[in-house]
Amino acid sequence: MLKSLLIFLTLGSALSGSVQEGQAPSKGATAASGTIPAEAVRQVNPVKATPESIAQGKKWYGYDCAMCHGKQGDGKGDVVATMKLKMSDLTTGETLKNKTDGELFYIIKYGRGEMPPEGERLKAAELWNLVNYIRSIAQKKAPAEEKAPN
Repeated sequence: MLKSLLIFLTLGSALSGSVQEGQAPSKGATAASGTIPAEAVRQVNPVKATPESIAQGKKWYGYDCAMCHGKQGDGKGDVVATMKLKMSDLTTGETLKNKTDGELFYIIKYGRGEMPPEGERLKAAELWNLVNYIRSIAQKKAPAEEKAPN
């Protein structure tokens, strides 16, 4: 059932995906192929990471991301075992440390690999809220990692 739902969402998103704010994948450069356009990489998050922004991002994460990435962002979502997926743990600083906010926005909007795109389902500000929330997941765990015994 979950596999069918994910396939349906992937096909629906692929068929309905459209361009937004100059963020269209260029020919040969798509998040799915692993190549993100330089202008997307350099894009700065225009939404400040306020408690309200993070709360909104958490809401959308719960709807669209947790089934694969896990409720806490640990990569252990319900769909992972069913579809034999391998997810990164978003709660570690290592996973996101070399990714810009622009890259995260682009990956969420256009998808990557098995991850379906959000496309036009969410407005740009909502996608940026998701980026803020994902950043906050890693930040919550970072101090505990630094205090690990020597």
